[in-house]
Amino acid sequence: MPYADALRFTFHVSRFTLLGLFLAACHAFPATFPFEEARPLYVGARALGMGNAFTAIADDATAGFWNPAGLIQWQGVKLFGVNKFHNRSDYGFDPKGIGYAYRGYGLFWGNKIALGVESGTPDFNYYSVARQVHPYIAVGASLKFKRKHPSDYYQFFGHSPSYDLGLLVKPRNNLRFGLLAGHLPGERGIRWLSLGTAYQWKDLLFAVDLVAPRGPLNETGLYYGIEWKVHRFVRLRGGRSDQWWTLGLGFEWRWIRIDVARIYEPDFTSDFISAELMF
Repeated sequence: MPYADALRFTFHVSRFTLLGLFLAACHAFPATFPFEEARPLYVGARALGMGNAFTAIADDATAGFWNPAGLIQWQGVKLFGVNKFHNRSDYGFDPKGIGYAYRGYGLFWGNKIALGVESGTPDFNYYSVARQVHPYIAVGASLKFKRKHPSDYYQFFGHSPSYDLGLLVKPRNNLRFGLLAGHLPGERGIRWLSLGTAYQWKDLLFAVDLVAPRGPLNETGLYYGIEWKVHRFVRLRGGRSDQWWTLGLGFEWRWIRIDVARIYEPDFTSDFISAELMF
């Protein structure tokens, strides 16, 4: 794609994104689905610290949850785990996963389980693939299976299969657009769309996600956040996850990254820590 065409493409996509965000800002943004559904919310302290606005970023080991197309953004293996270490009396949430990328292809396995929530023990396995189809474009897909609790055997897959479809467009080094189309267990067709954009300006990374459920639910959700590279090894983060503010802090050195995040939920706060290894 010639440079002029790339600029024209960026202009049209940016205009579409800004229009969507303007329309969404005219309404309240109540959460439609809880995080314990087969959705990526709260997966990874880095994403949470940025207000769960991660669809267009998806450049770490959590990409299989947020946007499987993002799995092609590195080379090698990335492994991560998350733990909610504060206020587990309210609920627990402990995702983990591993991703592998090589020459424009990506593979991923992940699991997320919530404890102490009204829906019981929602536990999902994710299996994802990704492919770079153009210098500016990547696509990906995830199969999701719900695991039964309690169970006296290991469930490699599970029951109630569903899926996600992801798209990542990077027309410039500092600009990305992401789309995640999600299907939920027991439903027909795509049930929600996440449209995200991320922009890097010097040491600041800005991200915005607009989530629009499809079907009888007409509510939307707006998620936005910022990451500031304070030092070579240190990141500060802040954002708003639909209705709730978030804060985050990250430390990155060579092949390891440690992130912590806090979200101010109704009547209490929750703190998360995550670690990622790359090799």
